[in-house]
Amino acid sequence: MVKQKLSQLVLEISRQKKEPEWMTKLRLKALENFLSQSMPRFGPDLSGIDFANLQYYVRPKVIHKNRWQDLPPDIKATYDRLKIPQAEKNYLAGNLAQYESEAVYEKLKKTWEDKGVIFVDMDTALQKYTDLVKDHFMNLVKMYENKFTALHAAFWSGGAFVYIPKNVCLCLPLQSYFRIQSGRLGQFEHTIIIADEGSFVHYIEGCTAPQYDTAALHAGVVEVYIAQNARVRYSTVQNWSKNIYNLATKRAEVLDNGRIEWISGSLGSKVTMLYPASLLKGKGASSQHLSVSWAGQGQIKDTGGKVYHQAPNTSSSIISKSISVGGGQTNFRGLINVQKNASKTSSYMRCDSLILDKKSKAASFPSLDVDNQDVSVSHEATVGKISEEQLFYLQSRGINQKEATNLIVSGFIEPIVSEIPFEYAVELNRLIEMEMK
Repeated sequence: MVKQKLSQLVLEISRQKKEPEWMTKLRLKALENFLSQSMPRFGPDLSGIDFANLQYYVRPKVIHKNRWQDLPPDIKATYDRLKIPQAEKNYLAGNLAQYESEAVYEKLKKTWEDKGVIFVDMDTALQKYTDLVKDHFMNLVKMYENKFTALHAAFWSGGAFVYIPKNVCLCLPLQSYFRIQSGRLGQFEHTIIIADEGSFVHYIEGCTAPQYDTAALHAGVVEVYIAQNARVRYSTVQNWSKNIYNLATKRAEVLDNGRIEWISGSLGSKVTMLYPASLLKGKGASSQHLSVSWAGQGQIKDTGGKVYHQAPNTSSSIISKSISVGGGQTNFRGLINVQKNASKTSSYMRCDSLILDKKSKAASFPSLDVDNQDVSVSHEATVGKISEEQLFYLQSRGINQKEATNLIVSGFIEPIVSEIPFEYAVELNRLIEMEMK
């Protein structure tokens, strides 16, 4: 009965979107995978996800507008409060806003349209650039990998499609902002970024949701394709409400002398499981993973990064900062995999955890899988608390204990925050200060 109901929903979603037959078949095959697979056997408890009562698709009142004034007042007010129009005007090359299961607004400045840049929602891309989407959709992230990648492939909706032409350097960032407004919603946006030879793009992802009594689910997928000598910076600042399970999957393929940079600030959600992966397939390819996680009362942040060195002369770094307070728990899971032909590889992994009280926890699960002797691979981990000496020093300079603690925490996360655009760095620091209060 459940299978029949979900199959009908998949068919209805595909019908409403007027999708090609191959996508409908892919969705149905993914649904079979989802129903047959068990829950992950590692990490946090996910039993609070109620699949039977989840809303798998919620269509907003309007979709695909390119003027803010054309949005309904309630949707427009939501993004106005988040200052999205102001950000677009001041320092973005393009902006996409998703509300519930669909993109409601998208805009790319004409300067970049004229240079061949493509920045549209995924549903539009499926209609206008069908072959390009078919060649890249669920190619790096396979539907059968686990229960949640299968769930995503079956019910995906919305997300962004980005193509940067050869030798085009996008000097201003592109931004997508995802909003879950309903309780019990499952949001499954899919993002594909293709950076052609010698190109550059900085893509920023923002995520928020209000608080509800029932749990919601976010299981997005990101696939990034980086050609020879190209570079992509992917920044995320997410502040989901504390009843959301955030189980996104992000992966990048990097060819000769290409580079991927993953930068993440994670504050919200009940449970987060996120490990961006870099597949360094070309000679001289490189990756950088920088992340900061905050776990407060009732929160578990299970985060980290994975790098697969598959060619010679590749390099990578994974640097993670985490803070736990009020009984929150942070877990770091990092993987460095060096394959047999990846000689002269250089890789560094470090995780630092700061615990602010006796009720909170932090753990580290690093993994080094090296199959080549001509490499340099290292890992460091520290777990600590704010020392009495640090507090005493600052308080002796006339700073009260609360302000002193804020300063120490700000200094702890500074190496990550300094890599985020200024406006987002200010937001991230402000959110952490609010959490500490």
